[in-house]
Amino acid sequence: MPLNPSRSRAKDRSSILGRPEFLSLNVPPRNNKSWRRAGPSKSQQNQPSENPAEPPDEDCMLLNPSFKGIAINSLLAIDICLSKRLGVCVHTSSSWGSVRSAVTLLALTGHGITWICGTLVCLTQSNTPAGQELLVNLLIALILDVLTVAGVQKLIRRKGPWDMSPGFLDCVALDTYSFPAAHASRAAMVSKFLLSHLVLAVPLRVLLVLWAVLVGLSRVLLGQHHLTDMACGFALGFLHFALMETVWLSSGACQTLISIGTFSWGSVH
Repeated sequence: MPLNPSRSRAKDRSSILGRPEFLSLNVPPRNNKSWRRAGPSKSQQNQPSENPAEPPDEDCMLLNPSFKGIAINSLLAIDICLSKRLGVCVHTSSSWGSVRSAVTLLALTGHGITWICGTLVCLTQSNTPAGQELLVNLLIALILDVLTVAGVQKLIRRKGPWDMSPGFLDCVALDTYSFPAAHASRAAMVSKFLLSHLVLAVPLRVLLVLWAVLVGLSRVLLGQHHLTDMACGFALGFLHFALMETVWLSSGACQTLISIGTFSWGSVH
């Protein structure tokens, strides 16, 4: 018995409308006023929201970074990579671990405690006003260098390329962070100071400059500083020297400070 054509067409239409892409056509039109009064149904309330809250700013990825940001991040990545590669004396098992003691001793020659104690000893042994003037100004420059570097390090709080805790002498000298490199700053300031105020032969002047460079590099080899920390330390040391030349204390002022420090008021003329 042949099927009714109208029934077959209705059956085909219902099967087509049952597909997922045509489900929205089966939804009856809403009465806007009644739907607004009724509000969402319980099933709609239980369903999760299709537009969740936006993530915080720190979880968002910057899709269009600036050229300046890309350049800075690239330079920092290169700095960290090179500094880690140059940390060949970090441990005794490193590639240059056999000379770690010698490199540590070289770095100790640029330590703040070493130079401040040595300057105080030389000051007690000096008997000439010119020598005392030089040593007092050097002592002030060393104290200025220690305090300035410690303040910048506390402000920046940059860690070194290797996760290493500072030693006892570093904690005493307030050298607990990586940026800027305190040894490099001190070596640059001291070498420039001595080259400007002492008459030295050419070989000694070359050795003094070489010593300053090696002291700054030694801390990179030991894994304490990045290359940029060392470079900024050298720049800060030259800045300290220029500042000390501006506020240079005269011989009379130095004699007054020495008399106050030694409580010898009667010797001041």
